[in-house]
Amino acid sequence: MGDVMSQHLRRQPSGKSAFSMRGCACGCGDTLSLTSGGLSRRSVLAGVAGAAAAAVTGLGSGFGGSRAFAQAASQKSYRIDVHHHLSPPTYIQAVVENHLGSPPQIKWTPEKSLADMDAAGIQVSMLSVTQPGVNFTSGETARKLCRESNEYAAKLISDHPGRFGSFAMIPLTDTEGALKEIEYALDKLKLDGIGLLTSYHDKWLGHPSFLPVMEELNRRKCVVYTHPTTADCCVNLLKTEPPTLVEWGTDTTRTIGDIVFSGNAQKFRDIKWIFSHAGGTMPFLIERFIGQPKIDPQFKPAVPDGALAELTRFYYDTAQTANKASMSALTAIIPTSQILFGTDFPYRTGIDHVKGLRSCGLFSDAQLNDIERGNAVKLLPRLST
Repeated sequence: MGDVMSQHLRRQPSGKSAFSMRGCACGCGDTLSLTSGGLSRRSVLAGVAGAAAAAVTGLGSGFGGSRAFAQAASQKSYRIDVHHHLSPPTYIQAVVENHLGSPPQIKWTPEKSLADMDAAGIQVSMLSVTQPGVNFTSGETARKLCRESNEYAAKLISDHPGRFGSFAMIPLTDTEGALKEIEYALDKLKLDGIGLLTSYHDKWLGHPSFLPVMEELNRRKCVVYTHPTTADCCVNLLKTEPPTLVEWGTDTTRTIGDIVFSGNAQKFRDIKWIFSHAGGTMPFLIERFIGQPKIDPQFKPAVPDGALAELTRFYYDTAQTANKASMSALTAIIPTSQILFGTDFPYRTGIDHVKGLRSCGLFSDAQLNDIERGNAVKLLPRLST
């Protein structure tokens, strides 16, 4: 069996990981080697093998409850949460009228956000409207809903100095409307970036119809935060599984693959992508991402330096993945410099994630500081003040 894969990242003091693979041409791996922080291959694999059980234990106990966690939460607020949802009043009205939305989304208030932030030592939360965004409407209605939501976010930033930032919502499938809202949100409202869903009905973020918007985001060197949703292909697949359970992580992975293998990652190198939930299932499918251009040469032009070179430039948040299993997989291939603190409030709490990142036992104090603040400040320098 020939060696068709070889990718390496050396661990540096910044927290970069080493990763190498060998696999067969059919895409199945015959060996897997991970090295992390000087640990032997055997010890790392043993840790990963037991990670699921540890994660379940951590989830069941609220990610621990030691004195260290309580002390961390009581420290002066410094954390930056890049995955924090708001629900503007007009947006709540729209989703309720369309029989959409969940109780946490509909019952959200700014006061609830601030209370959760204070409890977890979070200084700034980057606000975004969660799914379904404006996927349930179109035309002028979608434009108006985006505008009102972005203006509401801007008012919260003004009313609570130093506590909020925002990723603006745009009607991506409406190219003219999207370009107008980008201009308004970034130039007039001075919001911090753009928030997109991972898919829009039957199109993911590498689709050619989105190229004019991607060109503008690249020209502006935009930070683009993404949040999963349920694509048209995959609604109500299983009665036993809501889309939050499996589909959203999968849709995140689909859009990462679409951005990479459409060539958009290579072409639009000044877009700074943030992917939710530790990149969905991408870390577990890394061997296939790396191997695809070698198995099928038509994919090579999209990734001249290899798929891993693109994946390690992206950013990934910790929302609902602050556990040993998820973080072990992510940090095996992604440097710590690309990991951002995220909480998914109001669906989870900030303190859940503060505790989870510490109880997983993977990060030094310096790395935790980078994840919880330093990396976000480098990405969004406005937040340093």
